[in-house]
Amino acid sequence: MSLTTSPQAQKLNDTILQHNPFIYSLLSHKGQHAYFPKEGIVAQSAQAKNKKYNATIGVALDDNNDPLFLSAIQEKILLPPKDIYLYASSYGIPELRQEWKKHIYEQNPTLTKSQPNTPISQPIIANGLTHALQIIGQLFINKDDHIILPDLFWGNYKLIFEHANHAQLITFPLFTENRFNLSGLSQTLNQQTQQNKKKVILLNFPNNPTGYTPTRDEAQEIVHLLKSDAEKGNNLLIICDDAYFGFFYEPETFKESLFSLLANAHPNILAVKIDGASKELYSWGLRVAFITYGSKNISPETLTALEEKTAGALRGSISNASQLSQQLVLNALTNKKTQVDQHHHFSLLQSRYHTIKTILNNQKYIPYFTPLPCNSGYFLCLKPHRGTAEQIRQILLEKYDTGVIAQNNLIRIAFSSLREDQIEQVIENIAQACQEIAQK
Repeated sequence: MSLTTSPQAQKLNDTILQHNPFIYSLLSHKGQHAYFPKEGIVAQSAQAKNKKYNATIGVALDDNNDPLFLSAIQEKILLPPKDIYLYASSYGIPELRQEWKKHIYEQNPTLTKSQPNTPISQPIIANGLTHALQIIGQLFINKDDHIILPDLFWGNYKLIFEHANHAQLITFPLFTENRFNLSGLSQTLNQQTQQNKKKVILLNFPNNPTGYTPTRDEAQEIVHLLKSDAEKGNNLLIICDDAYFGFFYEPETFKESLFSLLANAHPNILAVKIDGASKELYSWGLRVAFITYGSKNISPETLTALEEKTAGALRGSISNASQLSQQLVLNALTNKKTQVDQHHHFSLLQSRYHTIKTILNNQKYIPYFTPLPCNSGYFLCLKPHRGTAEQIRQILLEKYDTGVIAQNNLIRIAFSSLREDQIEQVIENIAQACQEIAQK
């Protein structure tokens, strides 16, 4: 039984078809049917918002029209009750959306080089980056769609895109000769052409698990490849997973999101920026993430339509992200102390990064493993020469009181969660475990 398109969804589709028709070709079947309801409970509640007698919304208020609450909760929180307990909009708190858009422009100056600034959407707020990616999957990924990405990727992509959306992950080797594998990306792009010329590319930098970000030259070359593919008449959806954005430790690293280059690269490219407070604002458990769109010559009407479809998909999944978490993130963005804390925390992680890189330069480790390129993020990977990463992980747990991640036959070390004085011992323990395997 096919789904009947709502008149509200059809109106959004017509808007996109009128102004930026290639974007309509990127939408999934669910994305074409997505809309934010402007009738029913949400709309009726909005219309009654300032009325003297408001019996629309399902919250409980005291006689002063303040939300009822439990003292056991309120005594732990400094914010006023209205900023804690009431529902937030499915789009997200307006002030936070505005602040995060300002934040994106500030952190990605390429977006402001053109006059006027490269147009991007108002960010929509999701419940963490995993949820943001799931929403993008719902809106843009059909069954059996191909998603092109490097072979070293966050394992949750399989759950989000393969299991939930029944797409196929098509990978190419991330590295060639310790550089980003431009030829691998080019070959894979050339091999993947669907009937409607739709292509989906997922890029995650700083990369999880390797902690690699392209250099400035590599970033320009990646965008050139993607732009060249669009010039052939292909329609590209490029998802920029910027979970670890900002943790760039080397001078040659490209210190913006690829989104800043892609959002104005070609009229056949729709770039989607997925980012959030988890790492950038050191608030992993608050689960606040953002979805932002950009494309060359995209119209304001299309941006609004994409925002409405995204908010509709979000309402149909979790209704809205946490009011409390959003208010806390908003407070952090507008608080002068935040920059001081961020500078301190970044310096701490950068010092740990340089420490682990220095230790791994010791030639005594050459017989046991090879470090993969790393210049950013939270992680660093080692490729063992003997045995498997899982065998090494088990030895480390059983004999050396050490936990690491084994993935793709690599040992992933989260130096972000190690004290600087622990790093050398962790590397020594890994070498000892490798030696045990070599001696068997």
